[in-house]
Amino acid sequence: MLAERVKTWTEQWKQQGLQQGVEQGLEQGRKQGERKGRHLGEVNLLRRLLVRRFGPLPSWVDERLAQASEAELEHWADRVLECAALDEVFQADR
Repeated sequence: MLAERVKTWTEQWKQQGLQQGVEQGLEQGRKQGERKGRHLGEVNLLRRLLVRRFGPLPSWVDERLAQASEAELEHWADRVLECAALDEVFQADR
């Protein structure tokens, strides 16, 4: 009888552990998706600002935007209004 209870408890603990693992995985996936979506939104907005300010963009700009970190995107967005030329926005020394 005790052995059966231990088996039952063990099975319940396994199920609880699995359920917690699934819930944690779903939450992490949701957060990752939100970050990725926010990042894409920032890239698209910065691209629109650049096009509006400097006209059609060369392909190297799209490559830089696609590989940019959130900090880089923010830095470049701050510089869009300050810079006279497109390449100045992306210069590291400013």
